[in-house]
Amino acid sequence: MAGCLTWIHFGDLHVDEADGYEGLSRFRELAATAQHHFGGSGPDATGGKVDFAFLPGDNANHGTDAQYAGIANAMRGLTLPWHVLAGDHDFEPGDLTAMRAITSRLAPYAVTLNGYRCLFLDIVSAGKGGPDFRIAPDQRSWIERELSAATAADLRSVVFMHAYPGDLRDDPDGIAGLFAAHRVAFVDTGHTHYNELLNDGRVVYGATRSTGQIEEGAPGFSIVTLDDGVPSWRFQAIDDPWPLVQITSPADRRLLTDPDRVDHVPTDTVVVRAKVFGHPAPATPSARLDDGATVPMTCNAAGLWEVTLENATDGLHRLTVSSGSSADVIEILVRAPRALDRPGPPRLKRNAPTALGRDVTAIGAWPSRGIDGAQRGPNKNGMDW
Repeated sequence: MAGCLTWIHFGDLHVDEADGYEGLSRFRELAATAQHHFGGSGPDATGGKVDFAFLPGDNANHGTDAQYAGIANAMRGLTLPWHVLAGDHDFEPGDLTAMRAITSRLAPYAVTLNGYRCLFLDIVSAGKGGPDFRIAPDQRSWIERELSAATAADLRSVVFMHAYPGDLRDDPDGIAGLFAAHRVAFVDTGHTHYNELLNDGRVVYGATRSTGQIEEGAPGFSIVTLDDGVPSWRFQAIDDPWPLVQITSPADRRLLTDPDRVDHVPTDTVVVRAKVFGHPAPATPSARLDDGATVPMTCNAAGLWEVTLENATDGLHRLTVSSGSSADVIEILVRAPRALDRPGPPRLKRNAPTALGRDVTAIGAWPSRGIDGAQRGPNKNGMDW
């Protein structure tokens, strides 16, 4: 059983003096907010543990020393560990030397955290600049070795890369196929400039709104949690209220990839887990299925709030976890067992993969998650940044 892993994702910064360093000022404010609510790293009275912060690339809009100096200064406002990737804008000078001002470790590399093997990829250095995203042959071999070793060691893998596999110019299906074959729990990306979640039937992918170049709403950051491989994703805009509640298990029906697991499709006994982050100190949370009774949760040894809800019926249900005036709501599918003399419900089929790692598998709009489904941005329907 994998543990629980949580990170916060600041979307592409695109720090640039040409706009008066607006992206930098937003990032500095967001980092301060994150420090206030997540800076104490343990599960304690103020909420759940966050393991690290992530920058997905396109950090400095032109890859200059001055732009990186501003980013490095802002990063000091958040005391969590950092993982930083390069995007095509970071590669504008033709190499990533200047980016060492904000990270001591350039991708590719891997770390093991809480029962997960986290792979951080470089998809820019093998290209010719701009969105010529490629993975060099030696890195591809390394990815395959790492995923195979993680599978053999019963570790769930997580991948961090600047863009979706579908944006690669060489072997996008092969890379996405590797992720699918090795049960990668989540792939976290940047590049799109808009919030988006994909589910290709095997792997869930997430992208977070740009910090410096925004078209669809206020700046913010996403909070991603994996609970024994079950992914949950929330976007917190700068002016959203706190504390923040995040249901970590079972899976929302839009994010389920393994219907044979009870934490993806529960039976009539639904084990609910959640995290509550931030200040003010959260009230003891409670869980409710549809309009049923509200049941208080208790904090388990892993620092997660947990409760078991009994007698759920077959079908689609609304699951709510509340803490004070804050709440999280997801939709879950239940496949309740039947008596031996009655036929059981039809076996749920695993989604057939259609276009692995491509945004045609986007789940669409999810307003409560900050996803409007419009795919605005420089790569789709937005402005010419």
